[in-house]
Amino acid sequence: MASRDSRSEYESRMHRVLAYIDEHLDEQLDLATLAEVAHFSSFHFHRLFSAWMGETFGDYLRRRRVEVAAMRLAAQPSTRILNIALSVGFGSAEAFTRAFKSRFGCSPTTWREQQSSQRHAKSNSGQANSKHSQTLQASYAEHEVSRKLNKEIIMKVTLIDRQPASVAYFRHLGPYGEPIARFWQETYVPWAVMNKLGADHARYGISHDDPSITAPEQCRYDACAEVLPDFMATGGALMKTIPSGKYAVLRFKGTVEQVGEAWAALLRDWLPSSGLQLDGRPCFEYYPKGAACDGKTGEFECEICIPVIPL
Repeated sequence: MASRDSRSEYESRMHRVLAYIDEHLDEQLDLATLAEVAHFSSFHFHRLFSAWMGETFGDYLRRRRVEVAAMRLAAQPSTRILNIALSVGFGSAEAFTRAFKSRFGCSPTTWREQQSSQRHAKSNSGQANSKHSQTLQASYAEHEVSRKLNKEIIMKVTLIDRQPASVAYFRHLGPYGEPIARFWQETYVPWAVMNKLGADHARYGISHDDPSITAPEQCRYDACAEVLPDFMATGGALMKTIPSGKYAVLRFKGTVEQVGEAWAALLRDWLPSSGLQLDGRPCFEYYPKGAACDGKTGEFECEICIPVIPL
């Protein structure tokens, strides 16, 4: 029991560090600061971080900065590349371009042009964009249905101010898609039943990475239950707080095959025209208390939430 509690404490501290990095990508980050966030000795923190993550702190930080930048290049087509570079912590366009080319094999300008061309080509050819899904990636090929969905998304997006929410969660590391569905069923559900957290508890699905940008084996996903702040997490669950602030919310009702298109349309179609941009808080799917889920048709309800600030 002591060993399990010790490992959970390590996990909790390291997750806190990763969240801090994402929230402060535009700042100067050093090992001493992160060691303080994790409450570990700064003397050994670099070795500890490398052992835990499988890559050095410098490599991880550089990767996260260019991956977040890649998503913003596509989602904010009118924002200057230099501004995006600065927003993720690069001091110059030249340094950003070098790091970006090293990761993606092309310049930021070329990447943005490719994303725009792909988006238009898929719209014209009727192939739905299913690049980003919090739970499952799937194809959605009917052009007319997809186009109708995009229009409905633009109409249904609302801006709300969310209060902070305490959650108990389990983290999945690896590909999205079917493994996430199994993760919910095999890891979250037995734990929730044991802790009497049924349909009357709100749930969250948090994808920390875009599977079209981050390598599948490095994608992080949290299956969460909303709980009281003093909830005692057991069975390997960890605790954290989903930040408050302004979110753009799309109320979604459909199937797994459609949710990927909803995410793509929200990030690639609605966001660039909204006058808003993403910040360091995570995107997530929110499943309110009693959210409908039809086992026969596969249709379910959720709120797709993306954190936004003025552009």
